[in-house]
Amino acid sequence: MHFKKELLEKIENGKAVIGIIGMGYVGLPLTLAFANNGFEVIGFDVDENKIPLLNEGKSYIKHIDSKLIKDIIKKKKFKATSDFSKLKECDAVIICVPTPLDEHREPDMKYVKATAETIQKHLRKGQLITLESTTYPGTTEEILLPLFESAPHVQNTLTPNPKSPVPDSYTVGKDFFLAFSPEREDPGNKDFTTSTIPKIVGGVTESCREITVALYNKIVKTTVPVSSPRVAEAAKLLENIYRSVNIALVNELKVVFEKMNIDIWEVIDAAKTKPFGFQAFYPGPGLGGHCIPIDPFYLTWKAREYEINTKFIELAGEVNTFQPYYVVERAIEVLNENYKAIKGSKILILGVAYKKNVDDMRESPSLKLIELLRERGAEIDYNDPYVPKLPPTRKYKFDMHSVELRKDTIKLYDLVLLATDHDDYDYTFIRKHARLILDTRNAFKIKGLHEGNVFKA
Repeated sequence: MHFKKELLEKIENGKAVIGIIGMGYVGLPLTLAFANNGFEVIGFDVDENKIPLLNEGKSYIKHIDSKLIKDIIKKKKFKATSDFSKLKECDAVIICVPTPLDEHREPDMKYVKATAETIQKHLRKGQLITLESTTYPGTTEEILLPLFESAPHVQNTLTPNPKSPVPDSYTVGKDFFLAFSPEREDPGNKDFTTSTIPKIVGGVTESCREITVALYNKIVKTTVPVSSPRVAEAAKLLENIYRSVNIALVNELKVVFEKMNIDIWEVIDAAKTKPFGFQAFYPGPGLGGHCIPIDPFYLTWKAREYEINTKFIELAGEVNTFQPYYVVERAIEVLNENYKAIKGSKILILGVAYKKNVDDMRESPSLKLIELLRERGAEIDYNDPYVPKLPPTRKYKFDMHSVELRKDTIKLYDLVLLATDHDDYDYTFIRKHARLILDTRNAFKIKGLHEGNVFKA
């Protein structure tokens, strides 16, 4: 049990070296949290463009200030690298890599598997490995555990001994430690930080859980130990499925109530005055971000192994996937009512980030809107203060730049379609100069600007 004791002592004394794989929306805030609590952090990423930026103290994520990165570099608490052999220097390795869906809407585990195989090559005894990437129940024990138990290396000890025998395998909970602790980041949310969001921890063994809890206790106010990685993996999925299903419900009611000439947002505002038994969810042009559009289908896929159909998840996905199509139909209706065909019309989309006040475009419904509107013959431009150029994604390769919001340019468009309600937008200015506005976020009504040329979708 000396590996457990040594690692716990290193964590307690702040001497443990933390390796974080994936310097994105999850890994970078985690890096800052550990470094600002006195730990030395090595950030790993396969994107060679990120490494020099990070080592120069430059942030490529809008809501993370470059000064925060410069500060931990100045304190000699952080360095970034693409050299994964340096994993041997780490006492704890935290995996924060993407878990997308493939073209068949099934889990694409290539990033997790490739990362696990890389760790296996450099695994030494006494290390803790934690997976934070959202995934299906069983991933930690079915994919990571067998790889690490069969790690082939010699001299994998905290205190190398040339006379020690070559191990045939590693024993989890004794020679190395493995856990799942799901990320709960909400980019752009100023009410919660990495340290204030409770951290769920599921260890493969009791020792794994104890060490992982000790590690995260150093950076978060509350840890929530659970009995297994499977429970932790399932809890993360439940959180996202809960949101997906409830957002689908209000998206469906939006369509129904629109036909009845009832304002869904007014209905929600009235309903949420009930002090119990109701939580407000709001409709939109479709789901975006990594979590809600993708993660529920990890459980759908895994459930098939047990011959179970996840009807709520699949129905919610169907309703939410329909929303960009509904917005396009509303755009066609609004244009027709004003004697303009969709074909040949000029449309300006406001906001391509998936949520307001961030530059995160993962799974943004705006990209689908651009595709659908172009298919119907419209000429499309966009404006987003946080996304000056549309980067290529796995599905879309749009060569577009954000246009400037000026009086003379706004007037050129037959329709302005608000897809993302950034606080930076001057809604009064936009309404004054736009011919027609289609608002998918109720932003203009909130500002008291919903009369006249503003329509809802």
